[in-house]
Amino acid sequence: MKFEAIKEVAIKDLAAAYYDLADKGVWTMSGQLEVRPAFQREFVYKDAQRAKVLETVRENRPLGIFYWSKEPDGHYCIVDGQQRTISICEYVNNKFPIDWDGVPKFYNNLTETQRAIIDNYKILVYCCEGTEEERLDWFRTINIAGVVLNDQELLNAAYVGPWLTDAKVRFSRSGCAVEACSKGYVNAMTNRQEYLSTALKWIVDRDGLKTPEEYMAIHQHDASAEALALYYREAIDWAKRLFPTLPAKIAEKQDWGLLYNRHKNDTYSPAELEKKLNELLADEEITKPAGIIPYLLSPRTAKDERSLSLRAFPEQMMRRKYVQQGGVCACCGKAKDFSDMQGDHCIPWSRGGKTVESNLQMLCKACNAAKSNG
Repeated sequence: MKFEAIKEVAIKDLAAAYYDLADKGVWTMSGQLEVRPAFQREFVYKDAQRAKVLETVRENRPLGIFYWSKEPDGHYCIVDGQQRTISICEYVNNKFPIDWDGVPKFYNNLTETQRAIIDNYKILVYCCEGTEEERLDWFRTINIAGVVLNDQELLNAAYVGPWLTDAKVRFSRSGCAVEACSKGYVNAMTNRQEYLSTALKWIVDRDGLKTPEEYMAIHQHDASAEALALYYREAIDWAKRLFPTLPAKIAEKQDWGLLYNRHKNDTYSPAELEKKLNELLADEEITKPAGIIPYLLSPRTAKDERSLSLRAFPEQMMRRKYVQQGGVCACCGKAKDFSDMQGDHCIPWSRGGKTVESNLQMLCKACNAAKSNG
């Protein structure tokens, strides 16, 4: 990892040729400094916060260190200090006034002396340059103040390239095709990179990789992210075919790509799935409706009721049964402390058993585990 010594940058140079292209990014310093990457969420200081930044400049007090990274093509990208930079640049570009001796003044209204105070103020900048992995590790260390970047935004900062540029267009632009096809099945924020993060999580599972970072490193220099977009769309279309009328409150809690990876070659009847779904939704024993989907898709011989979070016997009911059984396990007959016993359905839920006292027996943990695994 290579670090540049702290350098000073005057505001007149920092704010030169500042332009905000909305979801295409924010740039300044005559195109040398990328303030906010394309399609990253837009966050702007509140009036009081940005006024405080300019007040600090006006009084020639320190603003703290700004952190930049030097990108492979030679331009700089802000790691920490984005909102301070935007506040300064927008004031110089007459976006808002600040108080000067009790009078609100835009930059253009300042006297020559006042303007010189702003122009000649110097921010302190610390820069780094290195591999994607080194920069990502540094980003995580520095990203400690303000509105913290999420994991995907940190990865985006580290793995700049043609693949990411195209991926942002496909997954991170408001109104993009991915956002439209996901409605009712995936609940995510486009400008927080959440659709991209979701797609990467799914495809990493499909490809047997360990992390999204590994996938991005492999594909960083690919010309496009079309393969990822096609895969994501296949997973969503598969979900829609199987569950065309699924309530959003259940659909949006599914990891459709992970389910698709495991069951895309299995055969299902959408009508039969809907019938079973409605039956299970009406079952008061199930406390986690979202778990119904992975339960229905799992093979008949490997149904796992744990995803349904079936109702548990109340402790008071179990203590009564424990006393009635004389403190011994109903299976092995050994005396056990209450803390070593568990409530068990005499007739399992899968065979119509309910969570009622007449269907309760107390088993020791070993016997209950043996029964569950049998």
